[in-house]
Amino acid sequence: MMARMKHVLFIGSLLALIFSPTTTASAAVPEIQPWLTQTFPRLQALYQNLHAHPELSFHEEKTSAQIAAAWRAAGYEVTPNVGGFGVVAVLRNGAGPTVLLRTETDALPVTEQTGLPFASTVTTKDEAGNSVGVMHACGHDIHMTALVGTAELLAQFTNRWHGTLVLIAQPAEERGGGSKAMLADGLFTRFPKPEVCLAFHDSADAPAGQITYTSGYSSANADSVDITVRGIGGHGAHPQKTKDPVLLAAQIVVALQTIVSRETRPGEAVVVTVGTIHGGTKNNIIPDEVKLQLTVRTFGDESRTQTLNAIKRIVNGCAVTAGVPADLMPVIKFGADYTPSLYNDPALTERLVSLFGAEFGATNVVAKEAGTGAEDFSRYGRTADKIPICMFNVGAVNPAVYAAAKKDGTALPSLHSSKWAPDAEPAIKTGITALTLAALDLLAH
Repeated sequence: MMARMKHVLFIGSLLALIFSPTTTASAAVPEIQPWLTQTFPRLQALYQNLHAHPELSFHEEKTSAQIAAAWRAAGYEVTPNVGGFGVVAVLRNGAGPTVLLRTETDALPVTEQTGLPFASTVTTKDEAGNSVGVMHACGHDIHMTALVGTAELLAQFTNRWHGTLVLIAQPAEERGGGSKAMLADGLFTRFPKPEVCLAFHDSADAPAGQITYTSGYSSANADSVDITVRGIGGHGAHPQKTKDPVLLAAQIVVALQTIVSRETRPGEAVVVTVGTIHGGTKNNIIPDEVKLQLTVRTFGDESRTQTLNAIKRIVNGCAVTAGVPADLMPVIKFGADYTPSLYNDPALTERLVSLFGAEFGATNVVAKEAGTGAEDFSRYGRTADKIPICMFNVGAVNPAVYAAAKKDGTALPSLHSSKWAPDAEPAIKTGITALTLAALDLLAH
């Protein structure tokens, strides 16, 4: 018992050491802002090049090579092709903690309509063989540029920190599989295992220069569910001779909404959305089957399990009520690669908030509610090691545009929009400053 108490006290002391704020890093590194002013034209060229030449998930070959080259030039040990087109860069600087900083590299199948002079004109074939436009409509080009700048700054300031810095350029975030692939390829075994993992995401809901954050659950579990509703087809004029899967599918769509309204504790966020419904070929033919596709968003693991079990129960229950034979019960397939919810370690988040407040001003560091989007950065905190992680947000809307929209209620382009054109310069500079200060603070022990 005494040994266990000593172990608990040791762990508590270690966490207090890791997460207790130190002096503001910017005061120790006044060179950051002059460096950004001098270097930004080169970083801007990198950003515009990345924006103009996007690549889809699992196809980030040229993008990853560009990031790898930049990190290698900055003096890092670089390993490409980790978990696909993932890149790992390591800079060892004596004894001390290990901190991991992450960016994503993939773009979206979106045809750009921003009108920017460096807008993407890339088109390619998706996995279904369809011709699609390709665009960095989620700001991963901002993230990559910021982490290149951060890498260069931290390589120059090695006299101000001790430990090991690990940078990763992760593929396939938009498909939810990149972090899983990198972990499976030995991210935490082949390379130094971090005590802390950090990342940021640009925000279409905040003005440039502002940082937003969420302590605890920040983004949701994301599950996909495919349902094939089966029946007995026949002539539309004689429905009594059939088991109509169209009617049954409609009943299922409505019944699924009771999961949120009647099976979920009020105040708990759960989303069950039927995104597609397909069935039938002609107005007077009752088909043999109808297909539904769902997206399901939850936060805690218990809530996720309860919701998925409820879907299965309701779908099968509706089929039994409709008199569907046992051999024609619905086929329910839950996606194998779900994206787990993102949980920002509260102690780590609090430390970053204090640090950023001192640098950017407390009014520019704003708490926000958790969202039901998905982010596979979450997996780095869900291994057996339970590594503390935190992803914060960097505003990327032009402040004047943001203020005008707030005043007159104009809807601004969101992430994943073909019209999303971030205010890149202040967003990148804020991202570099925040990541650099956070790394210096965490590596100061």
